[in-house]
Amino acid sequence: MIQGTGSDVGKSLLVAGLCRALKNRGFDVAPFKPQNMSNNAAVTSDGNTGGEIGRAQALQARAAGIEPSVHMNPVLLKPQSDIGAQVVVQGRVRGNANARDFHALKPELLAAVLESFETVGRGRDLVLVEGAGSPAEINLRAGDIANMGFAEAAGVPVVLCADIDRGGVIAALVGTHAVVTEAERARIKGYVINKFRGDVTLFDEGLREISERTGWPAFGVLPYFDKAKRLPAEDAVALDNAAAVARKGGEIHIAVPRLSRIANFDDLDPLAAEPDVLVSVVEAGRPLPLDADVILLPGSKSTLADLKHLREQGWDIDIAAHHRRGGMVLGLCGGYQMLGRSVADPEGIEGPAGEVPGLGLLDVTTVIGGDKSLIAVTGKALPGGEPVTGYEMHMGVTEGPDTDRPWLQLDPDRNDGARSADGRVMASYVHGVFASDDFRRAFLGALRDGRATTTAYDTQVEATLDELAAHLETHLDLNALLAAAE
Repeated sequence: MIQGTGSDVGKSLLVAGLCRALKNRGFDVAPFKPQNMSNNAAVTSDGNTGGEIGRAQALQARAAGIEPSVHMNPVLLKPQSDIGAQVVVQGRVRGNANARDFHALKPELLAAVLESFETVGRGRDLVLVEGAGSPAEINLRAGDIANMGFAEAAGVPVVLCADIDRGGVIAALVGTHAVVTEAERARIKGYVINKFRGDVTLFDEGLREISERTGWPAFGVLPYFDKAKRLPAEDAVALDNAAAVARKGGEIHIAVPRLSRIANFDDLDPLAAEPDVLVSVVEAGRPLPLDADVILLPGSKSTLADLKHLREQGWDIDIAAHHRRGGMVLGLCGGYQMLGRSVADPEGIEGPAGEVPGLGLLDVTTVIGGDKSLIAVTGKALPGGEPVTGYEMHMGVTEGPDTDRPWLQLDPDRNDGARSADGRVMASYVHGVFASDDFRRAFLGALRDGRATTTAYDTQVEATLDELAAHLETHLDLNALLAAAE
């Protein structure tokens, strides 16, 4: 089990790289994360019903060369407010809970977590488990299912991952040693220093100090892996520097307002991967840029709340002005719902019940309710016919005259999305659609005549996973890590 000295220390990426490295060594390996909190989710194809797990576990499964399963992330929390979240258990929505209510649920959820762990590990050589947050959060230790509580219940050894890039790495590791129990210290077999920049030998004394003060050996020091930005990110913290990373003088400018409950923002990754495309994520309090070719409204975990947030920033005025100037507006999932005339949540599924006006750029209305659609899809774009793949993850029905001009035709014979009469507003419920190379090229080519690109997104992701695996093979003692596994 890979646990961290804090959040965003690189646990997800480390597990993904280990999955690929061990797969390349011939191991049958699988990822597992008992409890995750993220609005960036992926759809699995377990049985005939499908389910959802954290995006990181889907990437880790891909790295391991296996299909993702709901059992790889049996408890997924999807924040809907500052104090409450939707609780997904083994891929299906169980209900909503605030932090205190969820804490009371943990003992009950442990049984489902252990059942899923057994399912994932059955017949396999190795399971790589990812913790959440840090085991040093001892105020949350009672009933814990994310870190040491799970490790003790499942009887698995632990390796700590610490981020030197943020500073204080010695204190983080020595401090973790100080606050965990004696039994938990014994369960920790060693540590990995992550995100090192510069001459690694300059930290030799730091390694000696940590090992002398804790008794834990170092499994290696990982230099910063800059190509990680080519891989789908799980946490919204990855968006904090998205604009700075993406500013590369591209010809096509796609502006994305950062919604307060933004979800499935990895929809942006294939667009940002194009060398001549600038994807800028606009933070609250800033106007949408005047030079944008496209304004893209992403998915949202709470459409009504994010519509309110959008209006509070004045972005509704910016979007309307952009459209009047001849600009293009796109909406994906929650963004699709926002572009219509109204959005209603009569049962209060995403928050307080009610109905609010939409942006009115599409002649459609949405009612949130019914069963959640969780399904992988294939089809083609309309009218061009470019093949597309992706997944649906939404609740609600959108209807209206503009759905008579669908954006996609899904197999076997179902239309999806809507387009405005002027052709400058388009929307769809399908996530991941821009990962389809031909579709993305056609869309961007319509914005710039004569545009040419050789970007193959899935090929780039696979190559990056192989480079990550090679990075770990070079800088970590994988043989020692394998020896520490039980």
